[in-house]
Order: sequence, then C-alpha cells, then structure tokens
Amino acid sequence: MLKKLLLSIAVFAATAGFAFAQVDVNKADQAALDGVKGIGPKMSKAILDERQKGGNFKDWPDLEGRVKGVGEKNAIRLSDAGLTVNGQPRNAAAPAKEEKKAMPGESRKDGKKEEARK
Repeated sequence: MLKKLLLSIAVFAATAGFAFAQVDVNKADQAALDGVKGIGPKMSKAILDERQKGGNFKDWPDLEGRVKGVGEKNAIRLSDAGLTVNGQPRNAAAPAKEEKKAMPGESRKDGKKEEARK
C-alpha cells in the first residue's frame, strides 16, 4: 500500500511539472502528453497511435487533420497549455481568406449585380 502511494505521488509530481513545460507532440510519451492540460488518456493514445501509423506530425494542420478531437479551437488551447509540433506553438491568428468585392455592374456570388454607390 505504501509503495502504491509513493508511486502515485511520484507520478503526480512528474506530470505536474509537464503542465508548465513545452511538450513536443513528436517526441513525447503518453505520460508527457497526459501532463498537458486538455489531453487525457484517450487523446494521448490517439496521438501516439496516429504518430506510429503515419509518422511524425509535420505541423499543426497535420495534427489537426489526423487526430480526431484536435480541431482549430482545441489546438489553440493545447498550444497555450504547452503542446508544440516540431517545437512550434499553434498560431492563434490564422490569416483569414479575403473575399473579392464585386465591382459595379459585376455579378456577386448571390447572383445579384453590384450597384454603383453614389
């Protein structure tokens, strides 16, 4: 009983330290991934399984596309908690796609013609 208690305290202390350190998704083991706030045993197993199956993750979009449960919003949270991909944090400010405005007389996407402004 005492051994189990000491072991659990040691594991807790080790994983608590990971919560404040940078953890690279391509180098981390399950204990290190579990130490990142927001990653539980199920997600860490999914990350490790996908890394074993498809190789290291190239970048954040690669991780987001290959691991179920890691979408854009969750990736930002995990990055804020210390997770990195190849040492890089997730950039929260992804460039937005700009939509071309129709010129007067041109058709818009909705089929209506843009009228000249006076």
